[in-house]
Amino acid sequence: MTEPEFSATGVRIERWPRSLTRAGEVRIEDGRLALLTSYGREIDSAPVKAVRAGRSWFSGPDSAVATVNGTRYRLTMEPARSGGFLEALQRAVGSTHEQ
Repeated sequence: MTEPEFSATGVRIERWPRSLTRAGEVRIEDGRLALLTSYGREIDSAPVKAVRAGRSWFSGPDSAVATVNGTRYRLTMEPARSGGFLEALQRAVGSTHEQ
């Protein structure tokens, strides 16, 4: 099993207008983004090429917005991890284009 390119735990995952988990996990591994509950159950996943992510104008430095399979999720994590998530997603998308 390969090491994930990005993994953050303790992530609040919201699908407007409600919170799905306050201690979930965001993982980028083998060209896929997965959103998981605190128990490891998958909320949603998709190939990184199909995911859109960024920061919204109304959220702080600890949040990112990701659209996975047409559903928008707000991901709230430590500010450094939030930027790391966006960078890791860009790297993963770039590496899938190179293959």
